Amino acid sequence: IRDTLNSVVKDGVIDFTDIDITEEEIKKYSQIYIVACGSAWHVGVEAQYVIEELAQIPVRVELASEFRYREMPLVKDGLVIVISQSGETADTLAAMRMAKDKGLATLAVVNVIGSSIAREADKVFYTLAGPEISVATTKGYSAQLVALDCIAVQFAKVKGLITDEQYSYYISELQTIPEKIEKILQDKERIQWFAAKYANAHDVFFVGRGVDYAVCLEGSLKLKEISYIHSEAYAAGELKHGTIALISEGVPVIAVATQKHVYSKVISNIREVKARGAYVTLLTREKEITDPSICDVHISLPDIADEFAIFEAVVIFQLIAYYTSVGKGLNPDQPRNLAKSVTVE
Repeated sequence: IRDTLNSVVKDGVIDFTDIDITEEEIKKYSQIYIVACGSAWHVGVEAQYVIEELAQIPVRVELASEFRYREMPLVKDGLVIVISQSGETADTLAAMRMAKDKGLATLAVVNVIGSSIAREADKVFYTLAGPEISVATTKGYSAQLVALDCIAVQFAKVKGLITDEQYSYYISELQTIPEKIEKILQDKERIQWFAAKYANAHDVFFVGRGVDYAVCLEGSLKLKEISYIHSEAYAAGELKHGTIALISEGVPVIAVATQKHVYSKVISNIREVKARGAYVTLLTREKEITDPSICDVHISLPDIADEFAIFEAVVIFQLIAYYTSVGKGLNPDQPRNLAKSVTVE
């Protein structure tokens, strides 16, 4: 994350000169399409919330395998952001080529320098995350996330939607993320202890609202990928629309409540699942006062701007998945049936 930030944050401001995005281009974009697969798509879901909030640009997040086969109208002055760790993802590459054929500008957020997507995109934001050996992405995901958040902050500044003070605040908050992640990693033994609670679970549910819902999607995928436990992520407000029928005594529910404006709503949803016997793990801010009766395990996250709280939550989720996998005697780096780079349809 430090390397990704240092590549574009210079002298306290975000500089996209190396990416070749001009302020005139930023002002021109009236629509953003984020196209990706798997964990990279989850990055797009989070970025949608942040870009729309800060930069006030409509964002559509599309699965590359669906986007390339749809006959959807595309806004000509739109920007297509494609995200891929390897830069070789077949569906994402094909989707980008389709967008280019239709005359749209393309920006690739990739890790591997000189990869196919990087070579063919109009503009490239290299995440510089370094080689990631594990099939299930961790640092690649976080680096992509910080890259998209830098885009959101810079677009907002160029469009005059945030003040100089807000701009400096967001940049400084982004720069604190690495040390806050290090603080979380210092407490990993505690996470290992309660991850043992999930080893024999048949189903796990992740719930949150806003960007918390976005990070729940990734947490659920990580658990599925490396521990082979069925898990699903839901927007917390949707529980009442059918999903709560699946909650029974002892079913693990992992809830995230970091967004101040919907905090009370999420807590209300948690009370509902707890009343039905769920085993609840709740992630909140350090300063939040939590009623101990609504959860079985409470994890406090270091305080940070609402928009960036999921960096901390996703590290918790990655550790839960890792320790659950190891506890079951599995190899978390090489999950069955999966490959690091998906180069076929």
